[in-house]
Amino acid sequence: MTSMTMNTFDADYDRANEVKQFDESKKGVKGLFDSGLTTIPRFFIHPPETLSELKLDSRAPPESISIPVIDLSDRHSAIVDQISRACRKFGFFQIVNHGIALETLERTVSSIKAFHDQPNEMKAPLYSREPAGSIRYFSNVDLFYTKAASWMDTLYMKVEPNSQTLKELPEICRKEMVDWHREVKVLVDKLTELMSEGLGLSAEKLKEYTCLEGCTMVGNYYPSCPQPHLTMGNASHTDGGVLTVLIQDQIGGLQVQYGDLWVDVKPVPGAIVINVGDLLQIITNDEYKSGLHRVLANSSGKSRVSVAVFPEPGKKDGLFGPLLELTSPNKPALYKHFTYFEYIGKFFSSKVEGKTMIDGYKL
Repeated sequence: MTSMTMNTFDADYDRANEVKQFDESKKGVKGLFDSGLTTIPRFFIHPPETLSELKLDSRAPPESISIPVIDLSDRHSAIVDQISRACRKFGFFQIVNHGIALETLERTVSSIKAFHDQPNEMKAPLYSREPAGSIRYFSNVDLFYTKAASWMDTLYMKVEPNSQTLKELPEICRKEMVDWHREVKVLVDKLTELMSEGLGLSAEKLKEYTCLEGCTMVGNYYPSCPQPHLTMGNASHTDGGVLTVLIQDQIGGLQVQYGDLWVDVKPVPGAIVINVGDLLQIITNDEYKSGLHRVLANSSGKSRVSVAVFPEPGKKDGLFGPLLELTSPNKPALYKHFTYFEYIGKFFSSKVEGKTMIDGYKL
């Protein structure tokens, strides 16, 4: 262990004060990067015992296993089968030939990069940790109660049904995000039909759980990190919703856990990444699995950008739990029922790391 790492965790270190100063600066990780620092602040560094658990070097060899890339121009039955297998095995897959132009994907990612690359005085007015804020910019949603912060900043955009939120998006990325929201709405409708059929259900069955009238969109920004071996770009976690639609640039860093290995989700030009969320695992009674994933700290020398969309259920006050069609005497319901309001409240009050939502609703 280096002296630098030992000193990081000495008894005189006032972590709470350093985190408070960082948050009050409203400059995010991008501000730290722009300052030219060569060592990262202590509160980003994982304790020595945690670093060994992260297994940063436990990547699967490229030739041994990979996240499926599914061609949506293939035969319908083949697509359904591939999606079903991917949801059961990894909880992750990528799609190509999905009907959305490469230019649209690149323009969306570029607009989020442009937002984060703005001078701080342009972003600071949006910096907030208030959960009620529909549009806000922050660094680390769990900054004040995580063991180690992640090397990332986020633009958070909550789009409620029949609201004006889309018109209130930052001008620098407004048109692109409005266009992307429209494209994703069509795509999610198509995907939920395929995923539903993959469960042996009617194509319409899952649609009621993925209403895109309300959704959350996030634009994540990962500046290059001077000490990537000491921190993460985003801690390992599962997504809380039904499914996630994600586009990323070509830098890479996203990984999915498979057994004891971490498998790279390699950037594929024009591909869109899809993953199962905890809510879908619960609804399908563990037929589909939400994939534990993380982002390595960026060591490329360039900023990494990703844009994720989290569709939300249309019936917020209805009961959620395993579908009756997916339970039987041989496989009874594995989870209790709950309302979405209860569920999402717990989601935002927990730390990012781990798979806490699934565990909290097991019978």
